[in-house]
Amino acid sequence: MKFLVLWKFELAGLRSEVIPAIARMPQYAERLLKDRKLVARYHIVGRHGGAWIYDVVSNEELERLLAMAPVYNFAHYEVLPLAEMEDPMFVLRPSGGQD
Repeated sequence: MKFLVLWKFELAGLRSEVIPAIARMPQYAERLLKDRKLVARYHIVGRHGGAWIYDVVSNEELERLLAMAPVYNFAHYEVLPLAEMEDPMFVLRPSGGQD
């Protein structure tokens, strides 16, 4: 299961303990990349935070990985499930499984 996780910081809420947490994020990401739980990570231009694509086996695993992130208690998250789009007909097919 792939998820796009957008996370950001509100500048007004940044406290001094946030800076060391942000500094630990690259090491956290490297471990997830090595374990193949993180597909890619991006900085969103003009925003304080990022966009990470996770590949996990369950919602619970994603929740656990997010909770282990150094910035978990300081960031706001938006989690978007992703679906493969190999064939446009897969997306255009009417709901209910009818052909």
